[in-house]
Amino acid sequence: MHNSRYSMKHSTYTLEHSSYCCCAQQNRDIIPSMRHTWTLIGLLAGLCLIGANTVQLIPTSTDAGRVGWMLYLLAFPLTLAGLVWMGWAWTAMVCVIYGTVGLALDLATVASILGGKGEIESLFLFSAMSGIVNLSLILFGGRAFLQSFQRTALPVSRPPNPPSPSSSSRP
Repeated sequence: MHNSRYSMKHSTYTLEHSSYCCCAQQNRDIIPSMRHTWTLIGLLAGLCLIGANTVQLIPTSTDAGRVGWMLYLLAFPLTLAGLVWMGWAWTAMVCVIYGTVGLALDLATVASILGGKGEIESLFLFSAMSGIVNLSLILFGGRAFLQSFQRTALPVSRPPNPPSPSSSSRP
């Protein structure tokens, strides 16, 4: 009877301990941590600065259009930077999507200006800068997303110990 109590306590502890480890492992797999967090936050901050200047240059016919551009160029990157700061890996993929849409808009704007259909020539500079930052956001966001799922399954092995001096002294 004494042994069964001891094993029962031991199995309860083991069960509680493995339950704790299982939950911690499960959360880590659902939301893995992300690398390049500060790089992505810096790129999103750069897009906010470019977007603040671009909002003033964009000709809009209504106030609703200007508010929409302000939300897209300012509020969304700031919100996304806050989520990236939390370190969740899925936010890196959102950065890739946001950068892809932004790069497409930048290329369309540059093509329109070069085709002579653009109304504002100073918008060309901001579109080119924004395109470079969006391309960097795509590259670093994709890299951060992919690296967040690559972990070493086994610990790195140590190099072998050197032979002892007594074994090498034999003739």
